[in-house]
Amino acid sequence: MEQNSKKVNGYPKKLLVVRLSAIGDVAMTVPAIWSLVKNHPDVQVTFVSQGFARDIINQIPGVLFVEANTKGRHKGLLGIWRLFTDLRKIDRYDALADLHNVIRSKVLRNLFLLSGLKKITVINKGRSEKRKLVRLKNKRLVPLKTTPERYMDALRELGYTINDEFDYLFREARLPENITIHLGFKNKRWIGIAPFAKHKGKIYPLSKMERVVEILSASKTNKIILIGGGGKEQEILEGWEKKYPNTISIARKYSILNELKIISNLDVMVCMDSANMHFASLVNTPVVSIWGATHPYAGFYGWKQNPTSTVQVDLYCRPCSIYGNKPCFRKDYACLNRIEPEVVLNKINTVIDSFNRT
Repeated sequence: MEQNSKKVNGYPKKLLVVRLSAIGDVAMTVPAIWSLVKNHPDVQVTFVSQGFARDIINQIPGVLFVEANTKGRHKGLLGIWRLFTDLRKIDRYDALADLHNVIRSKVLRNLFLLSGLKKITVINKGRSEKRKLVRLKNKRLVPLKTTPERYMDALRELGYTINDEFDYLFREARLPENITIHLGFKNKRWIGIAPFAKHKGKIYPLSKMERVVEILSASKTNKIILIGGGGKEQEILEGWEKKYPNTISIARKYSILNELKIISNLDVMVCMDSANMHFASLVNTPVVSIWGATHPYAGFYGWKQNPTSTVQVDLYCRPCSIYGNKPCFRKDYACLNRIEPEVVLNKINTVIDSFNRT
């Protein structure tokens, strides 16, 4: 076990970063962590998260990824204790950045505090501001600080120089041979469509999205690449693949890293307020994002995405939720149902025509 190192130039040399979930939120930490490593190459960053984050964090040179098995060894309070002891065996840290600020991360950071680690910073999620944004009466509809900027602020509190220079992890990555065989060589416009999100309030009606796929796939100049998870999502996307020409589903077929490589080759990604928006942002792919119960003003918009590339309708009740998990008080999800497929199609064509991939 290594001994505690000393600070160099006034900032901690060994930093533990905690962000246990979810994958979209982990993706939003990349600009901050990338900037830290770039500006402070003498700092050893250890990033702890669930296994799904490995492929993302491993793209940042010099960052050590440690898996938190929250469904096994590190489940529950006893599991957090085990995670604490496991991390202590790996290294002795000078500082901890809690970029999650939930019960599990609070317990973990307090264990480190009791062990003598005094340099701890915690993300300010701006909960009070967000409540004002989503309340029905006296709504305060103003852009809030972005989540990546909140991560940056937390790291700045430790004395690090953090900027917003991050552009992308990679772009137009060379695809492995097995993926090229599956998708073919790129001689058409590649349009990614990721129609799902965690909560109903963020999902464009599937019948309308299917119409978007139907119209796009009718053109021989387009190849539609459907992106989603397993189970019902995979079943739906594979059904669309069979039904429409020039359409391929990659749901559950590739690792996250290979999905990122595929996304980097898209001309545009069509998605919800979801992790895929953030994946596209990490690999320099323009996004057409469809917003319902949530709103870009809450701070979860894709990193350096064009704000004019959103599809949304103005309603007095929007946004009604930060995460899209609240049931629609109107009962009709007008925020999503009032968006016609033609509006989405027009936005897709506009983005493809205007985006310069130089």
